[in-house]
Amino acid sequence: MPVTSMSPRTSNCLTHLECSLCNKKFEAGKVHNLCECGGPLLVRYDLEKLRRTWDREQLKSGPNSMWRYAPALPPTRQTSIISLGEGMTPLVRTRRLGTRVGAENLWIKDEGLNPTGSFKARGLSAAVSMAVELGTRKLAIPSAGNAASAMAAYAAAAGLEAHIFMPRDVPQANFIECKAYGAHVNLVDGLISDCARLVAAGAQREGWFDVTTLKEPYRIEGKKTMGYELAEQMNWELPDAIFYPTGGGVGLIGMWKAFQEMQALGWIGAKRPKMIAVQAAGCQPVVRAFEQSADRSQFWENAYTAASGLRVSKPLGDFLILDAVRSSGGRAIAVSDADLLDAGLQLASEEGLFVAPEGAACVSAIERLLASGFLKRHEKIVIYNTGAGLKYLEAYATRFPRSAAGEQDKLGGLITPR
Repeated sequence: MPVTSMSPRTSNCLTHLECSLCNKKFEAGKVHNLCECGGPLLVRYDLEKLRRTWDREQLKSGPNSMWRYAPALPPTRQTSIISLGEGMTPLVRTRRLGTRVGAENLWIKDEGLNPTGSFKARGLSAAVSMAVELGTRKLAIPSAGNAASAMAAYAAAAGLEAHIFMPRDVPQANFIECKAYGAHVNLVDGLISDCARLVAAGAQREGWFDVTTLKEPYRIEGKKTMGYELAEQMNWELPDAIFYPTGGGVGLIGMWKAFQEMQALGWIGAKRPKMIAVQAAGCQPVVRAFEQSADRSQFWENAYTAASGLRVSKPLGDFLILDAVRSSGGRAIAVSDADLLDAGLQLASEEGLFVAPEGAACVSAIERLLASGFLKRHEKIVIYNTGAGLKYLEAYATRFPRSAAGEQDKLGGLITPR
């Protein structure tokens, strides 16, 4: 539904779109996908004008959602905005986890409390809002699960047609969500890259707007609000390190963009967190590129991981991820499925936070980087959990083998077999 209350709006400060590879400029207010050179497009604003007309104090009168940052988001009309209350997720101090791993100032930003249970709500709120503003009526997306759920929800809220392409082994929660929202769901024998090819072909044939990660300019704008929000919640002092589960990596790219914008607005200084890109051992194209000092990643063959959001064989924005990681003095690191699932369960029992396997991968990674000395005990560290653990019951169920008979015995025969 449209936002009915938001931060005082300045005059429109969106100036143009710009290719992240060749810097070619594109006119705002028109439908665009990639640049002719293949580069993703980034939204640019007149930040000097924004600096004169918008300050941090105005946020206090804004909505309790990501749209409190509306002056730095692309919709030019309030009536275009489709919101389900995304953003302003909790930043939770994790003292027991910190004591165990040796971090005195450790926090988790819990994106699992967004609508549809993941951070994807931010990006799809922005993208669907811009679809409404630009007059697009049919949307299509390839997804490992959570982006599909979010697009289906926001398309339903906007009254738009949604076409979803997901791997056949996608978590059941995502499939049921998309069907419940009335989307046209297609299960594909293959990976998200195979789904993307089908979307591209259908877009040409059916006139869909392709909402593939970074193939349109606006999902990154919604996800960058994680950076604005973290700065606000930390009283405008960024942490020393951010751990981010990296599949397509748009959230990491978006936060890096947000930090640059906030510095231009005069809201933060030049300090940047070490950006830690975390991947799964069964799909680690960014880690391999980082370790080989390469500017781009290579396609990861036979990708597999229980953390379905990390099963992206070659991120389109890999060069932007690698630039943020290297510029910040960060790292790219991969963890095994066994380690990330066990870390997720230990976090749940220690802190009462049941996180997605993708977020759990960061918990496993932080132990290694603290043990190696790359991170220090006193540093302020933030882990991004990108989704709710309840959406991944099939993955976590592998750690709890059981039989009907065994459960009956433990419960004194209270379960009646059917």
